[in-house]
Amino acid sequence: MAQIFHRGANNVAKASFIVAIVLAGAAFVVYTQVSRSSYLTGQGLEKQQPVQFSHKHHVGDDGIDCRYCHTSVETSASAGIPPTQTCMNCHSQIWADSPYLEPVRASYRDNTPIEWQRVHDLPEFAYFNHSIHIAKGVGCASCHGQIDDMAAVYQQNTLQMEWCLSCHRNPEPNIRPQSEIYNMNWNKDNITPEQTAEIEAKVAKLRSTELLTSCSTCHR
Repeated sequence: MAQIFHRGANNVAKASFIVAIVLAGAAFVVYTQVSRSSYLTGQGLEKQQPVQFSHKHHVGDDGIDCRYCHTSVETSASAGIPPTQTCMNCHSQIWADSPYLEPVRASYRDNTPIEWQRVHDLPEFAYFNHSIHIAKGVGCASCHGQIDDMAAVYQQNTLQMEWCLSCHRNPEPNIRPQSEIYNMNWNKDNITPEQTAEIEAKVAKLRSTELLTSCSTCHR
């Protein structure tokens, strides 16, 4: 029987396998890089808001505590968005006639909430509770970054599962004394013996790594 394929076809077949493996490897590398890029994660991207609220001014310069606006951060799953009344507590007297703040005044007059663009937006299949993280001693800056230095809030971290798991596998570096949760500039280098004992007590009460990294902890 006559040979159907030329001898050179063997080399072509071998080369095809090598090229396929190389392309598959390259595609995997590209996928891992794109999946971690800001294009998909939103990390580092600022969002345009109806009013460009500056945390740098309000928190960094004026020293307003996070809980003044985010009132439910210690008691509920959501940090909460402040009602316009909270803004008007100050701005009925400060910059009361500024054209820049007209959307805030209009919201207050019309009793219509401002439609803020959510910056940190986890997917619906991921369960996250602010109050439990605060209670365990995780500081705001661990997730949100130096928000007191942000003129416009952006997403500091990827919020991907691998980022969450990195903390759940080793939470101790992110645990603070309760009094320092909202201190954006707290540094462990200045820790006192009493604070060290408090952190150790908090860490001792944490669930095991197996439970913290269990699928059902975040996917319910």
